[in-house]
This record gives sequence, C-alpha cells and structure tokens, in this order.
Amino acid sequence: MPLAIAILVLAAGWRVFTLYVPQLSNFSPVMALAFCAGAYSRRGWLWLAPFGALILSDLYIDRYYAVTYHYEWTAAGAVLRILCFAAALGIGFLVSRRRNWLNLLGGTLAGSVLFYLVTNTASWIGDAGYAHDFAGWLQALTVGHPQFYSTLFFFRNTFLSDVLFTGCFALAMEYASLRRGDPSLLALKQVRR
Repeated sequence: MPLAIAILVLAAGWRVFTLYVPQLSNFSPVMALAFCAGAYSRRGWLWLAPFGALILSDLYIDRYYAVTYHYEWTAAGAVLRILCFAAALGIGFLVSRRRNWLNLLGGTLAGSVLFYLVTNTASWIGDAGYAHDFAGWLQALTVGHPQFYSTLFFFRNTFLSDVLFTGCFALAMEYASLRRGDPSLLALKQVRR
C-alpha cells in the first residue's frame, strides 16, 4: 500500500511538473498506470490509483491553465478525460487475457490513440477557435492553435510516455513475479474468465 501511494503521488507530481517544462507536455505515467492496472491487477481498489493521480493533478492543472492561459476546463472535459482513462483500464483488462509484449504495445497504442482522438475532437466541438467543418476538425487533430505546440506534438509525447511507462511497469511486475519464484506473467497461457 505505501508503494501504491508513492506511485500515485509521484505520477500526480510529474503531471504538475511538466507544466513548467513545455517540451514535456502530455509526457505522463498516468495513462500507463490505468492501462497496467487493468492488465495486471485483479483488485478493484488498485484500479482507483490512476484516477486519484489524474484528479489530484487536475485540481492544480485546471487552476494553472485558468490563470496562465485564461482557459477554463469544464466538468465535461474532466469527465471526458476520466472516461478515456477508464477505457485504457478496460483495454488493459482485455490485454490481460493474452498478455505478451506485442499485446501490451497494441493496448498502449490503442489507449494513446483513443485519448488523442477523443480529447482533440472534444476541443474541436467546444472551441470557437476552430471552424466547425472537416477542415477545422483536421486542424484540431494536427496543428491545433498557432500559439501552442501542435496537437501532434502532444500526441507524440502521450504515446512515447505511455510506451515508456507501460514498459517500466511491465518490467517491474515481471521482476516482482520472478523474485517471488513465480513464472513470468507474460508467459501465462490464455485464461478464460
């Protein structure tokens, strides 16, 4: 339990830290935490840790964006992010049935792409700065607003961090399993649930 709390605090802290290093925007372990919670944990309370990190860090990030960019995050936006993380947890649960490195990579990619498409489409719908046509949607998915980094930059950081942190969490789970004398978690046969 103390390790889970430490991971939660570190993940939330990392999200806040990246506000001050713009090159690291969206480079966060939280989506990987949600995905790996689904892929490795059967205890429902452990599934709450990524959501705790997300909500704790959002409290600060929302205020920071309001003061710095005069950009108000809405409850709908927060719910949308939570749903994306819940989907990553569900994808992780599906991957757990046939857990191997390729499926972990595929699940990570699916979570990253889902988050990118959902959040940028929501921005396109709710932001008056985008034309509400196909060209405006493409702008929201590629270049975004000219005064900010492109949305593809944010997607790149999201995907790279998801792959990196998923790999780290998977290796940590493997190490813990092998240290206990258990077989590899990635070598498990398909299990019917």
